[in-house]
Amino acid sequence: GVRGPWRVARGEIAAATRGFNGDGADGGGRTGDQRGASDARGAGRRDVDPQVQWFGAADAPTRGAGPAANLGPGAPNRGGPGGTGAPNPFLRRDQNAERGGADATPGRAGANPRSPVPSNPNEQGGAQVNPAVQQRRQRAQGANAATPRRPPPPPPPPPGMRSPPPTHPPAPPPAPPPPPPDPPPQTRAPPTPDRSPIALRDVLLEKGIVLTSYTPGQHRIVCPSCGGGSTAERSLAVHVDDDGASCQWMCHRATCEWTGGASTSDAARPGRNGPDANGERGGTRSSAVFGSGSGASVGTGMSRRRGSGAGGAPKLPSPESLERVGPGALTDNAKEWADWLTSRGISLEVAERNGVAAQRVFSPAAGEHVNALVFPYFRDGELVNIKYRGSDKSFWQIKGAEKIMFGLDDIAGAREIVIVEGEMDKLALEQAGIKNVVSVPDGAPGKVRDGDLPAPEEDRKFEYLWNCRAALDPVSRIVIAVDSDGPGQALAEELARRLGKERCYRVTWPEGCKDANDVLQKEGDAAVRGSIDNAEGFPLRGLFRFSDFQDDISNYFGVSEASEMKGVSTGWRSIDGHYRPVPGELTVVTGVPNSGKSEWVDALMCNLAVQHGWTFALCSLENKVHEHARKLVEKYTGEPWFEGKYGGKKARMRPETMRAGLHWLDNQFVLIRHEDDELPSVDWIIGLARAAVMRHGIRGLLIDPYNELDHKRPQGQTETEYVSQMLTRIKRFAQHYDVHVWFVAHPRQLHNWRGEAPGLYDISGSAHFINKCDNGIVVHRNRDEKLGSLREVTIHVAKVRNKVAGAIGDPKLEYNLTNGRYEDLK
Repeated sequence: GVRGPWRVARGEIAAATRGFNGDGADGGGRTGDQRGASDARGAGRRDVDPQVQWFGAADAPTRGAGPAANLGPGAPNRGGPGGTGAPNPFLRRDQNAERGGADATPGRAGANPRSPVPSNPNEQGGAQVNPAVQQRRQRAQGANAATPRRPPPPPPPPPGMRSPPPTHPPAPPPAPPPPPPDPPPQTRAPPTPDRSPIALRDVLLEKGIVLTSYTPGQHRIVCPSCGGGSTAERSLAVHVDDDGASCQWMCHRATCEWTGGASTSDAARPGRNGPDANGERGGTRSSAVFGSGSGASVGTGMSRRRGSGAGGAPKLPSPESLERVGPGALTDNAKEWADWLTSRGISLEVAERNGVAAQRVFSPAAGEHVNALVFPYFRDGELVNIKYRGSDKSFWQIKGAEKIMFGLDDIAGAREIVIVEGEMDKLALEQAGIKNVVSVPDGAPGKVRDGDLPAPEEDRKFEYLWNCRAALDPVSRIVIAVDSDGPGQALAEELARRLGKERCYRVTWPEGCKDANDVLQKEGDAAVRGSIDNAEGFPLRGLFRFSDFQDDISNYFGVSEASEMKGVSTGWRSIDGHYRPVPGELTVVTGVPNSGKSEWVDALMCNLAVQHGWTFALCSLENKVHEHARKLVEKYTGEPWFEGKYGGKKARMRPETMRAGLHWLDNQFVLIRHEDDELPSVDWIIGLARAAVMRHGIRGLLIDPYNELDHKRPQGQTETEYVSQMLTRIKRFAQHYDVHVWFVAHPRQLHNWRGEAPGLYDISGSAHFINKCDNGIVVHRNRDEKLGSLREVTIHVAKVRNKVAGAIGDPKLEYNLTNGRYEDLK
């Protein structure tokens, strides 16, 4: 049963058209059909239909109809912005009802109980009077209006200006005239109450609690009572119940421990029971965050426009003017549209269940009265709006009516719903067996709105979402099945931005089909259901599936032995079995002072430049530019730069050899150096390295050493936290730009050191150096002649994350003092 502003049930509309309305009334003045409508309303509209399958859960549970949880001002509540009026979260709602709480509300949660239709149509909250009759009564009363009351006498003058008292007795005052009769009571119709159901977000906002999502389950936010302390901890745990209409919360900080609970039954809608805080009736302010993530919008309140639902009385048609469209005998107008619906694949049973009708009504597009198809918009069984469709495919709605979604009662209590672009698509999905569907009332926008979402009070194009928030907030899965054209895709994006992309899924229709009704006509019921079942989640920034990288994964499976994805050769046979550099990884190198760790990294880069053509960016803070150039050219040419002790008897390189070495050096390396006395920061180095990737195509980056960088930490941040975040930024750069990074770090001061090699956990600063790196290497030179040559260097490969590129081990090399090269042991 569905009633409109005149408390007329949807069944009565059909009965009036057929001519067999009930002929008797009960004690409350209700006809027989009205009694049936009232009973149907008590049980809820969602009749059980074994022929219709609900999308999502098989049983499609309706919203629970349990007792309300409102314990009144006596309920215990510990602190917090909510005051003492919040309900006790540890008391079951059925216990609350036994203690005098609100009675259970039948039907859909959040909807106020309905009283029987009063016999007097002028009673407050009773049936709405016909506008024409109302105007005639006002004109008749205006003719007999009483004269206005006499204005009050002026106030007495100030004390300094009062006249002296008279010396003779004052004359008695004249008798007052008889009071005028009271004017007759005005018969102006009361303002239309705001019938938009209270949402849980509205109740929580009054207590300072704003969630990014209001779906059932656990949520964590910063406590509005204590602010989460100095660290703004997300200490407030909010649990939204399965019905989506109530919740409990508790702050886990020991100094706060704010607890409470709330329910949609706790709040009274302004305009129903009296004026709001501003002394106005019929207004409503709803607010909050609708949706989540990067696209969420926060508003201070949403005020309705005058004439939109709460501010004015829309002129909805009388039920006698609507001609039902359904099985059985039909009028000529209804039969015309019944044939059209049948040609579109919609059965008359589906049309009748959705209240589809025909009406002779004025068409703004045609400029005359036409036979129009009627799509009634119901909420909680009451008629809220009507959308008309003309035979010329023009559409218009009732002026001043509240914007809601078509089929709103069909998603009451559902956790999975489908949103379509038009009423015909809603009917097409129900024809295919999917009933929990709603349609937007205004079609699609031309394009996606740029910038952030508007505030709720300014979001007029999508105000129907805010008006339906009580039904949409608890939904956990929303399938957006709009048209496949450009405006339809723009609508899908705009809906997902407001509803939260994490719970939205997009439908792709079969090739050659534009919408659900098109698929129903061309492909059939199974194709419609398959399209809905195969809906893909909206892309979320930073969230992927492995199939999104299918090409990369397939290419990795077919790589050759020489591919860089398996690591490149270092140029040393003994090292390649344990360590092969892979682009996109981070290698941390350490060793005691004068062990040759920087020399070894330089020799490795020279080998990679010669053998594989890699280019590098060097941030070597301990080397002067000319000294670093000498070392690199010596390794490239194999000849000493100078004659002398370290060069032995070998002659120094010739000038042309030096120039050739500098030319090679200039092509393979770029320098990152600070031009003033300030120490460079890691972020500054990464910024220049990013530019070097774009300009020079570098494949490797050297940062040597860690302790020469600027390490200004935010107040309260430990060195361990700082190192962790620093290494995370370096790894992110390496992976994003496919660059291998070598980070040289000194060990901390070793007490009682006897020449043994340090470990990665000995690096000064934090254990995160070994925890976060992909490869960890310790370079150690032999200092005991009894153990071997003093030029023997051990490369301790202490950590290898990628087993394809290496393994832990201790290969050895021999250092050539003459040219700075490292060679395999013979």
